[in-house]
Amino acid sequence: QLQLVESGGGLVQPGGSLRLSCAASGFTLGNYAIGWFRQAPGKEREGVSCISSGGSTNYVDSVKGRFTISRDNAKNTVYLQMNSLKPEDTAVYYCARTIGSNCQLRIGSWGQGTQVTVSS
Repeated sequence: QLQLVESGGGLVQPGGSLRLSCAASGFTLGNYAIGWFRQAPGKEREGVSCISSGGSTNYVDSVKGRFTISRDNAKNTVYLQMNSLKPEDTAVYYCARTIGSNCQLRIGSWGQGTQVTVSS
């Protein structure tokens, strides 16, 4: 059974760091592009970052230079390292699998989300 499970969220002060993990099961992670999305209260879900099966990455402008996406295919896990966090990064963060190897394809599966709160 295909499953994506996020972890690593929590409460952090502005300027702090968190590393989110997306553990995949039921499929071979290395064959797919994986994205991170977030949804803040009252706002639409937005794409944050994506990593293709070949390792190409992209980021939304608001997180460039602060967030880093990576993957460990041996562990079937994708990570999102978030540094210099800001209150506006507060949201539920979701990982998602596209239907193929690159980030331009549509999303096929979603995780359940993990809450990130940036506050002093």
